[in-house]
Amino acid sequence: MTARSIPVLLLACALCSGASEFRIRENRVEILSQGEVVLTSPPEGLWSVACEWRESWPAGWRHGSPSEVLHEGPWTILRGRIEACGGVWAAEDAWRSEGNRIRVLRRLAWEGSRPAERVTIAIRLWAAADSAQALLPGILYYGNPSGARSGRVPVARGVPGEELLFEEHRYPMPFASLELRRGRRLWGAALHSVPSPVPFAHRQDQWWSLGVVYRQGGAELALWSGPCASNGQRSVIKALQSGFVPYDETWLQAPPGGVIEKTFFVETFPLLREGTAFQQPVRTSLDIFRPWYTEDLPAVAGIVRDKYRYAKTRWRETDRYAVFQKYPDRRQAVMGWTGQAEAPGYALLVLAEKLNDPLAVAMARKSLDFLSGAPFYEGGFHNWYDLDTGRWHGAELLNQGQAMLAFARAIRVGRRQNLETSRWETFLRKACDVHAARILAADWRPVSTAEAAFIPPLLIASQLFGEDKYRRAAMKAAEHYARRHLTMREPYWGGTLDARCEDKEGAALAFQAFLELYETTHDPRHLEWAAHACDVMLTYTYVWDVPLPPGRLASHRLRTRGWTSVSPQNQHLDVWGVLVAPEVYRLGEILGREDLKRLSLVMYRSCGQMIDPYGSQGEQLEQTNYTQQRRTVDFTRLRGDYNERWTVFWITAHFLTGAARFLELGVPVWEADPR
Repeated sequence: MTARSIPVLLLACALCSGASEFRIRENRVEILSQGEVVLTSPPEGLWSVACEWRESWPAGWRHGSPSEVLHEGPWTILRGRIEACGGVWAAEDAWRSEGNRIRVLRRLAWEGSRPAERVTIAIRLWAAADSAQALLPGILYYGNPSGARSGRVPVARGVPGEELLFEEHRYPMPFASLELRRGRRLWGAALHSVPSPVPFAHRQDQWWSLGVVYRQGGAELALWSGPCASNGQRSVIKALQSGFVPYDETWLQAPPGGVIEKTFFVETFPLLREGTAFQQPVRTSLDIFRPWYTEDLPAVAGIVRDKYRYAKTRWRETDRYAVFQKYPDRRQAVMGWTGQAEAPGYALLVLAEKLNDPLAVAMARKSLDFLSGAPFYEGGFHNWYDLDTGRWHGAELLNQGQAMLAFARAIRVGRRQNLETSRWETFLRKACDVHAARILAADWRPVSTAEAAFIPPLLIASQLFGEDKYRRAAMKAAEHYARRHLTMREPYWGGTLDARCEDKEGAALAFQAFLELYETTHDPRHLEWAAHACDVMLTYTYVWDVPLPPGRLASHRLRTRGWTSVSPQNQHLDVWGVLVAPEVYRLGEILGREDLKRLSLVMYRSCGQMIDPYGSQGEQLEQTNYTQQRRTVDFTRLRGDYNERWTVFWITAHFLTGAARFLELGVPVWEADPR
């Protein structure tokens, strides 16, 4: 055993669980872990069918239990009949253990002589617990406590009667997980769905809905045949940035002889620590869907060439400034987040040789030289520049942290290339002095996870300049965020500028920070922190290709695997994941996990699909019933649309930064170019 292998073993032990098991007992199915019953079929019965629709919700429920148990090879088959809807439903389950999980194929056949109308099918698994915290990928994170104040996101308090059911295509990783507390012990449970439209649907493009229903004494993991609910409202969906809209009449009408089938997976496992119940389901989801195939995706080298070509259309140079413009038609440059004016200053220094363009290094140097002149104020430096007036303004902390990281990386590369970096170094030192002092102050208490953006540049700057106070500030900030977020009582949040809720950017900022910290300290704790934040971030990453209705995305045969959704507030796809994909690869190297390394390349390459002939692409892709473009909803046009008009510069800059990071890590992404 080597010293570097110890963190990997510790992390593996932290997530180990053993295989889930099931047994049939008194006509009930029990799912166990380490001999403990964690999930059961509900006391009413294994199968549930509703035959009425009253007050915008299923009613007239009927339930059935197995009357026959058969064994066929590895399968345990349960059969029964449900008298409902004026006839009989023949029910059959097939259960089989597959490693840590259990595969289930459920089949309901309508044997009535007339159509069964206004039908709802519910797959339910009951978890008795003192408390149950849910994580629904991309949608709900342990109640969404930070986003609850906005009134724009799904929320849960874990009280009896709460129903949280969402369309499957809204899930990047289609599972619902529960963290269950029973006395002093913690258990995890997850229901994984194989997403699909529901047969015999009343609504156009109606899918199964997945989620959690809270009841007295515990919670149910649930898969229903269409009804959706959230925030105390039934038959609603999160379709607008501002909130929810009605989504009624999601019943089925089954013809005589109609068969309804659904495949799902179940897993249960013990937990060693609070806030970790989702981590094993993340691995399981990757293993179920195995989204590794890249042959139908654009190559990295081609993506970079296209993005570099487009970046040059945003280059603005006069005797007063040399900078990349944020918008195509608004004369502003912004460091950090949506503008990323500083990002090519680092990325092009790394990519210049591959691009074979002498202008690349020149633009990188000129842009950083210009941005180094940004004026400071008491809390940092201004990051917005008006090209017409020459005025600097703006004071976003997140933007400053991101800009500082690009400067730190550029200085490191520039020194290796024997470039003149003194102006960049003076700027970075001043910024680090301000923010290290601010973080080390006794009253520092950041609002959200956004200030984790300062941790990587402070750590790199401490090595570049030999300043221990930068390292101490980074360590303090990292410890602070670990205390706040690892239990998931306050999930990672606040990494976007237009939402105040849980989001992938908040998790990604913490992941990048903790990973940089581990690279500095080699402390196993910091590796565990990085893996935790990475897993939260990955719950926003699609591991499956969502079938799309006629529309812009279907016309491009878009594959959604590898794309990331934004947050519980803004539930569209964007290309943001390309920025952090190299760090996912690096974590895979450290942990010896090929799945993470392969996923990172899919994350980058998949996002190159919508690049147009000019090298541009828009920000918002609508894979689910959500739009950020309109105030009203037309369900015949909602899913599958695309907003290509919003083309802020980050969409280009993140591709360049991601590719540069891959090259610095020694990943042979360029050699994969088939041209």
